[in-house]
Amino acid sequence: MTTQSNTGITTKNVQFYYSKHHALHDVSLDFPSNKVTALIGPSGCGKSTFLRCLNRMNDLIPGTRVEGSILLDGQDIYASSLDVVELRRRVGMVFQRPNPFPKTIFENVAYGLRVNGLANQTEIGDRVEAALKRAAIWQEVKDRLDASALGLSGGQQQRLCIARALAVEPEVLLMDEPASALDPIATQKIEESIHELKSHLTIIIVTHNMQQAARVSDYTAFFYMGTLVEHGETDTLFTRPAKKQTEDYITGRFG
Repeated sequence: MTTQSNTGITTKNVQFYYSKHHALHDVSLDFPSNKVTALIGPSGCGKSTFLRCLNRMNDLIPGTRVEGSILLDGQDIYASSLDVVELRRRVGMVFQRPNPFPKTIFENVAYGLRVNGLANQTEIGDRVEAALKRAAIWQEVKDRLDASALGLSGGQQQRLCIARALAVEPEVLLMDEPASALDPIATQKIEESIHELKSHLTIIIVTHNMQQAARVSDYTAFFYMGTLVEHGETDTLFTRPAKKQTEDYITGRFG
């Protein structure tokens, strides 16, 4: 089942603190459904911290605090009544470095399905195959699904992690520098997958790579020192940025 998502995320006046350190300042940003939004900015500017706010991954870090509102399809994701496990099913995440489980290729993708209570082996098999196809890795692994995922190349492991996130049919996919550790060919495959996936998903990607942001995203948001400096359509932001700071970063004057 790969129906188009209508799910977008809206953030308003988001503040984030690591203990006493004020890491994000008053960030308001909308992520439209079925589009790719890139978050760019120099290291330490808050873009990955902000990304992790969107599925409450920062909850796992002691002493952190978030203020403001983050709405997923109109629902406050920080509401006390919200099921965080269900939130992370709806808002999947792919990390900077591939992190496959020490299991078979098949079981890596089936894992989330089993955790979510799916027991029908035929349906699990169908969902695993569909996820591997959507992550553009099926042809490479279909004859060795029982082999260890740790035997795959780095690029294949990352696409397997994308398949693992897709298997539970999320509505939003967060990607934190998903190609930064990969070679150009593997990077191209990841980018091609992103183009294919956005017809079914809302995708938010953190990247240091200006060219990658320009290639894969519909919208771009530029962060600097925990502040959202500027955001808009990618073509406009890269060719006619409204802020001098954005222009200086994009043209390589700093960062």
